[in-house]
Order: sequence, then C-alpha cells, then structure tokens
Amino acid sequence: MDRKKKIVIAGGCYNEAENIGELYSRCCKATESLPQYDFEFLFTDNCSTDGTREIIRELAAKDKRVKAIFNAANYGHIRSPFYGLTQAEGDAVINMCTDLQDPPEMIPDMIREWEKGAKVVVAVRAETDCGFLMESVRRFYYYLLRKAAPHENIISGFTGFGLYDRSFMEALKLFHEPYPYFRGLVSEIGLKRVELPFHQPKRQHGVTKNNFFTLYDMAMTGFVNHTKLPLRLAVFTGIVTGIASFLIALTYLVLKLLYWDTFSFGMAPVMIGIFFLGAVQLIFIGIIGEYLGAVWTQVKNRPLVVEEERINFDNEEKPASK
Repeated sequence: MDRKKKIVIAGGCYNEAENIGELYSRCCKATESLPQYDFEFLFTDNCSTDGTREIIRELAAKDKRVKAIFNAANYGHIRSPFYGLTQAEGDAVINMCTDLQDPPEMIPDMIREWEKGAKVVVAVRAETDCGFLMESVRRFYYYLLRKAAPHENIISGFTGFGLYDRSFMEALKLFHEPYPYFRGLVSEIGLKRVELPFHQPKRQHGVTKNNFFTLYDMAMTGFVNHTKLPLRLAVFTGIVTGIASFLIALTYLVLKLLYWDTFSFGMAPVMIGIFFLGAVQLIFIGIIGEYLGAVWTQVKNRPLVVEEERINFDNEEKPASK
C-alpha cells in the first residue's frame, strides 16, 4: 500500500486565544474531503500571555496530529513564524496566519494545484475588508518594491499564505537568514508557482499585533534584503544636488556682478538650502543605517528562536535553539 502524503498546516501565533480553536476546527472541516492525505498541525507560540498555550495544549491532548513549539521569549513577528515553518516535516507545508484572515477553506484548492505540478501555491489578496487607506499604502509599497527589484519578481498582495512543496522547503533551509523576509524569499527561490486570488476578511476576534513600527520593520526588511536601489539613490541625489547647487551659485554670482548695488542675496535662500541639504543627509544616513543594521544582524548570527517546550514531537530530539 502506498504511503499517504503528509501535509503540515503551520502557523505562528501570539495572543490568539480567541482564534486558535476556530482555526483548528475550520482546517479540520476543510480537509475532511481529502482522506487520501495525512494532515498535521504545527503551532509556534511566541510566548503568548492570554491563554493561547493552554488552548493549544488541549488541542494537542485530544488530537496527536497537533504539534506545538513554545518559544522561551517573544522573538518578533518575523523570526518566530519563519522558524516554525522550517520545523515542519511533510511532503508539503501550508503556511498561514492564525488570526483567521487567511481562509482555511482555500486548502483544497491549493492541494489541487500542487498535485497538478506546482511547487509553490500562493494566495494573493485580490480584495480585502480592511481599510482603504492601509490597503492603498500596501499596494504602493509593493509597487515601489517591484520597481526597485524587478528581477526578484516580488508578488504583490502576498502575505506568506500558501502551500510549499518539500523541494521548496529544502531550498529554503539553504538560506541562513537570521532576520528573513519570507515573501521575498519565495520569489527569489523560484520554482513553478501558481497564484490564487482570495478575499481577505477583517479580523473577527482579538486585536492585531501590527502597528506602525512592526509594519515599517517589515517594509524596510523587504527593501534591505532585496534591493540596493536606496543606496544608489543616495549617490544620484548627491550628484544632482551638487550640480543644482553649483548652477544656483553661478546664477547668483552673475546676478550680483550685473546688479551689484541692487541685488541682495538675502538669508531665506541660504536657510532653505541648509535645511534641505540637512534633511537629505539625514534621510540617507538613516538608509545607510538600515543596511548596516542588516549586516550587524547577520554578523551576530543569533538563533531565530530558543525553544522552551515541544509537544507531540514523539521520539524527536528537541534542539536547544535554531
């Protein structure tokens, strides 16, 4: 008898006590029509404080297919979910958020495309119930990133929700990224890909963990990891500003020589020029700082997370850290 293919549904969570149970139920319902596969669940908890861990323990006690990794501390919204993804062992892995904004009902469609030969099946947000302003900002960001890194083929409207074949997962482990931008890695690795559009609902329970700082962190990580254009813009801006300053100075000199007694330089142009150049310098010093910060993170080579506990990983040795 042929071995059933194993598919792991993986998700990182932090204070999602109101969503974990419903997510598990909806995933089970979505996979009922697929008895030819063995399904497994892997929750990576980022040191929740609202009872999320207790709910996961209850699910794991009732269903041995539910595995869990409990982090020793909160390692952030980038490192922890990525680590959990790399710990999933199966013929394919489905990565999804645990806030129910990634609909589990898409799982059968993803598996269908996978069986047709796709190595990566990603869900692309075509519509959303989120605010118009935030969605407009997101679209503009992806537009800028695609223009800045055209060879990367960055997927617009992609949040990481998708199915990934074992060959992709093995390739992913070759990238030793202490602070990874997973959405960009999907494009960088390549392999045969299918994109499925979906409608993203609003968060129904709990509160989002994203704020201005986490979103800015994610955005800058995408730019720093996948394009050097901001650094080159600093050079181009310096050249253009230098030429413009020289032409303005030359113009002022000519006007002063022609109208020596009546032409006055005034302080306004000087002050405007000083503040403008100061602002440009601070912006590009900040950009250089972002790249230096990325190098600093790589040099430290710290583990993605340190584990506190594993559940239902029978006969598997728990690593101290990864």
